[in-house]
Amino acid sequence: MNEDDDATAVQACLQGDRQAFAALVERYDRPVYNAALRMLRSPEDARDVTQTVFLKAFQGLASYDPDFKFYSWIYRIAINETLNWQRVRRRETDPVDDQHPADGPGPEDAVAEDDSRRQLLDAIQKLKPEYRAVITLRYFVDRSYEDIGQILGIEEKTVKSRLFTARQLLKDLLPPQGAN
Repeated sequence: MNEDDDATAVQACLQGDRQAFAALVERYDRPVYNAALRMLRSPEDARDVTQTVFLKAFQGLASYDPDFKFYSWIYRIAINETLNWQRVRRRETDPVDDQHPADGPGPEDAVAEDDSRRQLLDAIQKLKPEYRAVITLRYFVDRSYEDIGQILGIEEKTVKSRLFTARQLLKDLLPPQGAN
């Protein structure tokens, strides 16, 4: 399924074909879930948000503008819903459980890596939502500046500016490399 297929599926869904929406869910379920997981750091919360995103997308499908990419539209809903979820549920979440393969780093390396990752994720959580969103979309969802601008409804230069500021803030929040 490509972008043209997305627009065709939306049109078919608007004409009553529920299977067309199922195809969109199948295509975007994992990316939406991953974006929510990166921001929320809770698999259960990410699943809840993902379900809500697709419910809202289905309810608002008539508002989708086919002149834009469908994934930009669905990601925008996902980011907004994730930010709403965080506002409603201000609580500590369990860190994502990262499993290391048996032939991976030794225990000391794994602990250091987990600690660094946890520090980074904790620092990202401390950022304002507009900075957290651009960091997540750029580095965890691997979206271009143009795509991030479309998803968030901001100009590309604003994306770059927010990313620069977010990286500076993270630099200040994280301990220096090599420090224990």
